[in-house]
Amino acid sequence: MKELLYIGAGGFLGTLTRYAIQLAIPTVHGGFPWAVLLINAIGSLFLGWFFTIAVPGKITPQLRLAIGTGFTGAFTTFSTYTLDIVRLSEGGEWISAAIYMIVSLLAGLLLCALGISHGQRMLGAPRQEGDAS
Repeated sequence: MKELLYIGAGGFLGTLTRYAIQLAIPTVHGGFPWAVLLINAIGSLFLGWFFTIAVPGKITPQLRLAIGTGFTGAFTTFSTYTLDIVRLSEGGEWISAAIYMIVSLLAGLLLCALGISHGQRMLGAPRQEGDAS
């Protein structure tokens, strides 16, 4: 039951952070969703880094739940990402929808790998063949 409180507290802060960014970078009706792209890219970088450094003995399981599952889960938003693609497509902005979809996916993958690499360097972990650098 306590786990839910940790996740909820992190989720509350993640939601507020996402909302603040969306207020700071508003999307004009039918416009390109820059805020959600930025949010999901930052979230991918952060989560790759965080789950690399959040090894047992260095961070409590409660903090891992609060930050990894709660904060990052509420901060990033796959559902808004897909809604933005549908809205752009319905508005006839097929090229923008395709660019958004591809850039979001590639940025997320690249930044997650970068976060993992940075976390490994912070921990002094030796790189293994095939690891992202």
